[in-house]
Amino acid sequence: MPGNSQFRFRNSSVLAVASVDAPVVVTSAELDEQLTETYRRVGLRSGLIERLAGIRTRRWWAEGTTFADGAALAGGKAIAESGVSSEDIGLLVNTSVSRAHLEPATAASVHDAIGLPSSCQGFDVTNACLGFLNGMQLAASMIDSGQIEYALVVNGEDARPAHQAALRRLAQQASTAKDVIAEFATLTLGSGAVAMLLGRTDRHPQGHRLVGGATRSATAHHELCVGDVELMRTDSKNLLKHGLELCTGLWRDAQREFGWGRGADRYIIHQVSQVHTDAICAALDIDPALVPRTFPTRGNIGPASVPFTLATQVDSLARGDKVLLMGVGSGLNACCLELEW
Repeated sequence: MPGNSQFRFRNSSVLAVASVDAPVVVTSAELDEQLTETYRRVGLRSGLIERLAGIRTRRWWAEGTTFADGAALAGGKAIAESGVSSEDIGLLVNTSVSRAHLEPATAASVHDAIGLPSSCQGFDVTNACLGFLNGMQLAASMIDSGQIEYALVVNGEDARPAHQAALRRLAQQASTAKDVIAEFATLTLGSGAVAMLLGRTDRHPQGHRLVGGATRSATAHHELCVGDVELMRTDSKNLLKHGLELCTGLWRDAQREFGWGRGADRYIIHQVSQVHTDAICAALDIDPALVPRTFPTRGNIGPASVPFTLATQVDSLARGDKVLLMGVGSGLNACCLELEW
């Protein structure tokens, strides 16, 4: 086993995963329309977002609803679906990239909105688009160690502020084709929320066992995608290139321990674009028919995208199915977790 990059869990299962859709549908055609003059001025064709990324629509929260509200709604749904009492939950991990302020942690407002007990600790874990998978890994480790009985991992994302700021900048006369390309990934983002309730396998044999996983880092490329609340600039070409290299290395090294190359029943891949999905399937020899897609209608919901997509598959998965949760986040970091459904 190379270093600390591979791990197995002993007694942790997913008991419920629940998503909440942001209600306002924003089409790529609407965003393109706002960029019509910019495209004309810099010499780019309209329809760029849907043509290159395969994203037709994405979502915004309604005015007055925050991403933290969405995370709390999803958390409440997951608790209700699990049948677990909120009084027994010992950990809340919020994994949102979106932030309203630097402190306190977003987990505090979600904790309060759900009405979790004072015995439930809560904090934020952020790691770009891998935050939710890292939250699962941390929660399962704490369950395995006996520190807690149940953990709730939540995420809410709000793309509206980033979209609006990018559109304002690109509408300026000084913007160039290079600026459009650098902010292209911003316009593929989406809004939504998701939550997952994890608990002990021995107490919940009906749950979906978290088998283990592998992680890899390539931090020499940490400047390929850098963002804050107002601005995200992305070198999409090199992010894809080096992300694929990182995933391929992780996949190869994990074969002896997990044998993922022998196939799985479902591959829940981080939702970025059609280009990204096609490339990862080709690089890892994955059957595209086993890769569900939410990006065409939801865009890239950041760390929510993997569990959000998993939530769409719950009714079609069978007991014992091997499910792989896979993602790459700016940094660069990669993670793959195996679930036995």
